[in-house]
Amino acid sequence: MKGNRELITALNSLLDGEFTVINQHIVESEICAKSGSDKLARDIRKRAMDEMVHAGWLIERIAFIEGESAISRLNSIKVDKKISESFVNNEDIEPDIVSRYNESIKRLGQADDQDSLDLATRIGIMEEDYADWLEKQEV
Repeated sequence: MKGNRELITALNSLLDGEFTVINQHIVESEICAKSGSDKLARDIRKRAMDEMVHAGWLIERIAFIEGESAISRLNSIKVDKKISESFVNNEDIEPDIVSRYNESIKRLGQADDQDSLDLATRIGIMEEDYADWLEKQEV
């Protein structure tokens, strides 16, 4: 388990996604605040904070298995000046994030690392919950 390159790569792939959405949500929160949607701005900023926690968990796990965290990679960020357009972008991106977690869960299951598998499963469920929340928003 320690030093397992495949395991570290899988966790770093998830970390890339977390850092990407942290940045995206912070920008979206500011867009909401500027447009007067204070509650939505707070909700999205809280989501960014939740994503920071997820990133922290992944970094801790990568360090525990003696890997290096790839903290400087971001996936493509899609933010629009209108929050409604950003939500459309999120609705396109979120299924990809959930899919990444599902793929990583399969890979982690094969790596025989129950703790990493449990972590990815836990965060993956939280990502699915966010996808459900996004679908319910009217912007």
